[in-house]
Amino acid sequence: MASRFPIRPVFDRAPLAAAIGMALMLLPALLPWSGQAAQAQTARHPDGIRVYDVPAGPLHQVLNDFARQSGVALAMDAGALEGGTGAGLQGSHSVAEGFRLLLAGSGYVAVRTADGYILEPHQENTSAASVQSLEQVTVMANALGDITEGSGSYTPGTIATATRMVLTPRETPQSISVVTRQSMDDFNLTSIDDVIRHTPGVSIVTYDSERTQYLARGFAIQNFQYDGMPMERNSAYSAGNTLSDMAIYDRVEVLKGATGLLTGSGDPGATLNLIRKKPTRDFQGHLSAGAGSWDTYRTELDVGGPLDASGRVRGRAVAAWQDKHAEADRYSRRTSVFYGIAEVDLTPDTLLTLGADWQDNDPKASSWGGIPIYDSNGNFNDMPRSFNNGANWSRWEQYTRSAFATLEHQFDNGWMAKLQLNHQINGYDAPLGAAAGGNPDPANGSGTSLWLGRYKGKTTSNAGDFYASGPYQLFGREHELVLGGSLSRRVWRNTGWGPQPGYIGTVSDYYQWNGNVPEPDWSQGNIYTNHEVTRENGLYASTRLNLHDDFKLILGTRLANYKREDIRESDMVVPYLGAVYDLNRNFSVYASYTSIFKPQSEQTESGSTLDPLKGNNYEAGIKAEFLDGRLNASLAVFQLRQDNYAVATGGRTPNGGVAYRAEQGVKTKGFEAEISGQLTPNWQIQAGYNHQVARQNGEKISTVAPEHQFMLYTSYRFEGDLRGLTLGGGARWQSKTWGDVYRPTVGTVRHTINGYWLFDAMARYQFNKKLSASLNVNNIFDKKYYTMMDFYSTYTWGEPRSAMLNVRYDF
Repeated sequence: MASRFPIRPVFDRAPLAAAIGMALMLLPALLPWSGQAAQAQTARHPDGIRVYDVPAGPLHQVLNDFARQSGVALAMDAGALEGGTGAGLQGSHSVAEGFRLLLAGSGYVAVRTADGYILEPHQENTSAASVQSLEQVTVMANALGDITEGSGSYTPGTIATATRMVLTPRETPQSISVVTRQSMDDFNLTSIDDVIRHTPGVSIVTYDSERTQYLARGFAIQNFQYDGMPMERNSAYSAGNTLSDMAIYDRVEVLKGATGLLTGSGDPGATLNLIRKKPTRDFQGHLSAGAGSWDTYRTELDVGGPLDASGRVRGRAVAAWQDKHAEADRYSRRTSVFYGIAEVDLTPDTLLTLGADWQDNDPKASSWGGIPIYDSNGNFNDMPRSFNNGANWSRWEQYTRSAFATLEHQFDNGWMAKLQLNHQINGYDAPLGAAAGGNPDPANGSGTSLWLGRYKGKTTSNAGDFYASGPYQLFGREHELVLGGSLSRRVWRNTGWGPQPGYIGTVSDYYQWNGNVPEPDWSQGNIYTNHEVTRENGLYASTRLNLHDDFKLILGTRLANYKREDIRESDMVVPYLGAVYDLNRNFSVYASYTSIFKPQSEQTESGSTLDPLKGNNYEAGIKAEFLDGRLNASLAVFQLRQDNYAVATGGRTPNGGVAYRAEQGVKTKGFEAEISGQLTPNWQIQAGYNHQVARQNGEKISTVAPEHQFMLYTSYRFEGDLRGLTLGGGARWQSKTWGDVYRPTVGTVRHTINGYWLFDAMARYQFNKKLSASLNVNNIFDKKYYTMMDFYSTYTWGEPRSAMLNVRYDF
């Protein structure tokens, strides 16, 4: 199987790029109410009073705005406030007075606790004793950043993926894209593949029915994180990472460039961080059911709230089930997901979190590989989009099992310590057969053969991370420091079988293929095994130096150790450097240098192992924040360089293997522009444009990833006579891609896939506070498009137009 899964890493675009850059710079003038918000004064007066400028809008958003401007934490059930409006707040007020004015007539009051404010139904007999009891159940601050669920926003508040410091996107000196819970709900993004299609700057290539590959800045994304805990994916032996169901996640953060400070080893393109949902203070939940194209059905149950009378123990449970069919003949996949998490306030300052998740993916008639690009005459092999090369018994089952625990403590001096433990199993059982070999003869369908094999295995990962973070004083200024360490052990076991001797693997007529062939007797075939143990550990430190009110410098380093079989790398130094300078209230410029490494097993002609691949990311740009963080924008230029790139010399190692030399090899240059968040209280947007070119020795590589991409998704919630209606849509465009493939009668040729646009639409109607219905239509113009695996000279069709109708009840 390993030989079948090698992983290698246009109208004029300049006017479009210039237009996006100009729009970013002129954004304050384009927004009718951003100018007022930009003038809001947040300086604190000696008596604790601030000057506020909070725009009117939905009540939960108005309260969020006020909390941000006042600098206090606020816990509330945004769903309970659905339909309520706030008049806004201007002028000088104390925090207590501001809450009182904003909540007048709403039936709610803001109750002060030890760690912020809690929104509670108004009761005449509210007493000091009841308030005091609430102080013991206040939810601890989230060290992973702001929870996006309930925010109603397409942009995050704060994030911690880059350095462990909780920073806003503007304060983070790297490009980062976040797909929030609201965006996932609006556009029915139920899988990680769906989320990636909505992520600016990331492209997706489909290998077969169960495997996709993500690419960013010219490199495959193999680095996954779950609540910040790293997990490397093996795309050849795929085991659930790219089939992750989104029912259990609050958001997905995509940090662009090298991320070695916290992940250690890996590839330099990007890291995906999936942040799980957390328990809620009040009882709440939802039940949803949906039906869609090709007899696809899905249901989801999500329930959370306090588990004891005091609220010191809180829990949440999520279950989802989906039976997904597709236009591809005979294919289906059933997915079952379960998730449970509990939080316990051991003390007012100490939080224990325990959780587990479980997912099974059970497909039928899985495809393997793709469709040959050319027939035996050298013409494009234009098969129907419904063609499935998989045998009826072919199936690539994948599963995940995770258990995790965190313990965090807040100290009185502002410091926080956190211990996080993670146990994860990613497994697969894949008896596979597919009409994937050769090139069909258009005259009679002969000339193709079956790919056959069975593969069963799993990767068991155990990881731990401990760090402490907090402020310190130096030269009369307050700075931030993070000190931590992590360790992990991954064990991959695999068993592979071939078909029994004498099994006939030819396909008599490719054009009449229906998958009806007998399954081999795997017990009689050749067998091989893999057993691979990878150990990593490291110490890391980062500091954010407050050199000036407008200038912050982030310095960091990781001392990393890596061991796998006969590969050992000790005391690898991975640096991090970032600087952010605030130009004014809205705009900042930044620059950063980040790094990552990846050990390799290739040897030179003398028998020595090549030094680890080293990815270095240089980035600079401008970031903007409007409306108190409800709208974020960025424009970045980057250069990514991968050194010690293995290139075959044509010679042999002392053991007779292929010899390699290390070249200072692959460069990717480009730029990215992105905007996400609110244009008005009812209008959400996420849009991005990116350009990249990857070269080695002057030649373009990684050409299966487009050089240009554009995406825009937006939604608008109506008021007045159309109150309850939300309409939205989006567009995705990518430029041409190409690769060198085999073409019968000619040999190796360059095959080009033209650029294409895809359009989606959504509509939702909120009947009341609890009941809603939504309709999502993807690829509404039924565009016919495909992606290719150039190293196998095959292609795979993209999904035709599809629709999904969903009904949701909140309680």
